Amino acid sequence: MKAEDFYRVMADIAGLSVFSTLKEHPLIKALGRVLRVLAPDREKGKDGALEILRAWAAFTGTFFSYNPETSFYAALASLAGGDENPFTLAVEAGRGRDSPPLLAAARTDLSRLGRIARFDTAGLGFHIAALLREEGLEEAAEDGEKIARALWLAEGAGCSGIDPSVIFPPDADWGEALPALEDYIASHGAGLLGQYHSFFWGAPGLLSPIRNPDPVELSQLAGYGDQRSLVVSNTLRFIQGKPANNLLLYGDRGTGKSATVKAVCNEFAPRGLRLLELRKPDLPCLPAILETLAPRALRFVIFLDDLSFENTDDSFTTLKALLEGGGEAKPANVVVYATGNRRHLVKEWFSDRPAAAGEVRAFDAMQEQFSLADRFGLTVIFTSPSPEEYLEIACFIAEKRGLLKAGDERTRDAFRENALRWERWFNGRSPRTAVQYVDWVEGGGGFPWEDIAVTRE
Repeated sequence: MKAEDFYRVMADIAGLSVFSTLKEHPLIKALGRVLRVLAPDREKGKDGALEILRAWAAFTGTFFSYNPETSFYAALASLAGGDENPFTLAVEAGRGRDSPPLLAAARTDLSRLGRIARFDTAGLGFHIAALLREEGLEEAAEDGEKIARALWLAEGAGCSGIDPSVIFPPDADWGEALPALEDYIASHGAGLLGQYHSFFWGAPGLLSPIRNPDPVELSQLAGYGDQRSLVVSNTLRFIQGKPANNLLLYGDRGTGKSATVKAVCNEFAPRGLRLLELRKPDLPCLPAILETLAPRALRFVIFLDDLSFENTDDSFTTLKALLEGGGEAKPANVVVYATGNRRHLVKEWFSDRPAAAGEVRAFDAMQEQFSLADRFGLTVIFTSPSPEEYLEIACFIAEKRGLLKAGDERTRDAFRENALRWERWFNGRSPRTAVQYVDWVEGGGGFPWEDIAVTRE
């Protein structure tokens, strides 16, 4: 390889403008460092060779930690398609063509990124191995050739997120792929919001993706059809831009409240719905969260799972103001879905009752406690299933997993009898208990009560 090859790539990295944040991505920074230490005026001898080796090791280490099953080309395609910048945000908001200069700069940057992506990293590795061999570092050179060979074999591998073969085809100018990228962003969103559909509020005060979200689907859930239809209907109205309510899913433990919210959000994720799971300690951050979400063209469900309060503290007041009554209106692209086992979300005491309380205006204290739950437009109630409903749920799950077959009544009867035993022994009747029972059956072996009976004998 020639020095001109290195300088061309370094110039492309330096010239990024709209996509300038990618200059600071660890993978591109590491590549730039390798190219700099290979400049013609580099230090000669073993010290110079060791500096090259350190830079190359940092690059390969960064690359394999980024995604060990991808190619450098696909990694750059994923970075380009997942970058959040003024251009991609404008496309998400439907204003991608409002600024011709921005459009031209984005096209030029994509051409640069395409040239960087096509840089022969495997050839670079073999070149470095040859330099190491010249300095007598034979073992390091052999190891370098092994890594270079691995990089060569990885070429053509895919990557999560952007599909490079569709949006950024090999041996083509990425600038010409601008319309395809615009279509992708318009349907998926820009930045991390275009690559993931579930998030939490991270420690630095930023949206952080949930990389392995619960994949539960509506078709996998049994029972509670009326309750789920309310959640689906409200969510559908929301993503269509119609007025929608904040939801409180209240009821007995293990009845599928959280699973319902996650399944509905998974269902509508391809239509621009994103789930933001928020913990109670993060409630004071709600103003900052809304400021982050409001400008985006996507729609968000802020999900508060298993919500409850010991008293009407600051986080209680913050959430109440968000739902209704605060000075700043909740953005139209945000709704709040909460689950809880307490009807009014606040722990209630006998001392809160007017007849027993010492507070002069005890009714006011009760009204304060009830005021949060009242701000949810819809309360969807999940109660424990009857014995027959519980058995239907267990059988439904078992059939989905292929553990029960139509016509085998003997197996079904034994399955139902053990399902009732299971709920009596353990956590009571609920969909969660049904899942735990089916998990045990699928795992094989006897039941706990059989093991105990054997032990007693």
